[in-house]
Formats: sequence, structure tokens, C-alpha cells
Amino acid sequence: MSLVCWKCGASLKDVPRPLARLSRCLECQSDLYCCRMCRKYEPTYIGKCSDERADPPQNKQGANFCDWFSPDPRAYSGKERSAEEISRQRLSALFGAADDSNGGPESAEADQKTATERALEEARKLFGGD
Repeated sequence: MSLVCWKCGASLKDVPRPLARLSRCLECQSDLYCCRMCRKYEPTYIGKCSDERADPPQNKQGANFCDWFSPDPRAYSGKERSAEEISRQRLSALFGAADDSNGGPESAEADQKTATERALEEARKLFGGD
């Protein structure tokens, strides 16, 4: 099984081995020599490391000096999302924005008009307007 980045899932075939302390993903620039990329990282443990000898750092996503680091090819779970993605999703849920995945500025503009029209209809229902 080949190594992939713990954060974005990009292949690490072009990253020199063994992973150095300052190795970074070529796609997302995340640190690779970190707890989240290690076989011993265990989210259910208090210190989040299954190796009793390790002194886990506070930042599980940042580069560290652990002597027991062992890269895990299954470190990527696909659940990692950026703060921007989470914020966009929350805003969409809050304002009921339509999905503009059809692409192009025209579809985004059309979606915006429908969202605006829906907002006006809701305001008229709420406040009793024209």
C-alpha cells in the first residue's frame, strides 16, 4: 500500500523516504512527520498515541521529533475539511443557498437571483408586505 497524505489524500510517491521531520505534502503543504500520519496515532487514547514510550506533542498535525514515528498508509480518512469548506457549508445551511456546482458565473447569478427571490418571499410572509 502506498503512502498518501493524512490531510488531503494525495499520493506521496514523489516525497523522499524515509520521511524527514520537515517533509511536506506537495499538494496541501501539510507536515507529514506528525502524529496524524503515524501508525501509532489513536484518536480514542487520551494522549492520542498507542506507544507508551512516546511523549505526544500538543499539536498532532505539526511536525515533531518523535523517535517512534512510523508512517501509516491508511492515515487519510477523507474527513478532513478546511475551515473555509466548513464555513461555506454552514453559510449555505444558514441562508439556504443553492448549490452552484453546475459551474459558470451564469449559474451562480441565476442561483443568487432565486435565493434573493426566496428571501423576499419569506420576508413578505413574515412581515406581510405587497
